[in-house]
Amino acid sequence: MNAETNVTEIAPDTYRISTFHDGFGIQFNQFLVADEEPFLMHTGMRRMFPATLAGVSRLMDPARLRWIGYSHFEPDECGALNDWFGVAPKAQAICSQVGAMVMLADFADRAPRPLADGETLSIGRHRLKFIATPHLPHGWDAGLFLDESSRTLFCSDLFFQPADPAPVRESGLLEAARDAMRAGLAGPLANDVPYTPYTDATMRRLAELRPDVLAVMHGSSFQGDGRGALLGLADTMRELLAR
Repeated sequence: MNAETNVTEIAPDTYRISTFHDGFGIQFNQFLVADEEPFLMHTGMRRMFPATLAGVSRLMDPARLRWIGYSHFEPDECGALNDWFGVAPKAQAICSQVGAMVMLADFADRAPRPLADGETLSIGRHRLKFIATPHLPHGWDAGLFLDESSRTLFCSDLFFQPADPAPVRESGLLEAARDAMRAGLAGPLANDVPYTPYTDATMRRLAELRPDVLAVMHGSSFQGDGRGALLGLADTMRELLAR
């Protein structure tokens, strides 16, 4: 793994903490909203915890971390959750009701705070809205967060881009994501995104949130017409994944 962790502000008080893993050939990006009750989106994998911790430490005392969010139960999403509990005594996971009941009730060393679809959480200047998105991008426990203050959608594996691209782009996101999706269909992870009867409606619901920033877990984040990008990705997913 590339030991260098890069930190970039992508929206007000919102920082992208990125580490390129040469073994996987992709970036692993966490996002910190530095507020009165700091929020971290994604923990990173357990073995990457030192790199993520170093990135957060450049921005604030990690012991202040209050909320830890993730989309779905997977190592890069929440694998280092218990490691974060070891350095942040008041930290608590926030996730879907399914995720809390089925996964974190056993996995986490500290009880999570489950969120209902559409529920909001104020962390100071910023207000987070939880959107339940079962099976998008992956498991039945999946959900995403919208920072209503900065109009940032933390969109997990949506808009996946391989390699080590620039921290932020203002164009070309959909094209890069489409190329990656096409290439992925020929590989061993071809079925990583299930296409269900709810996929298109969920993508269009996300588009109507009209985000100005898309915080992408693997690849460049995006500043611009988030609604248009999400609608374009919905069309691409229907074209390439629907059977």
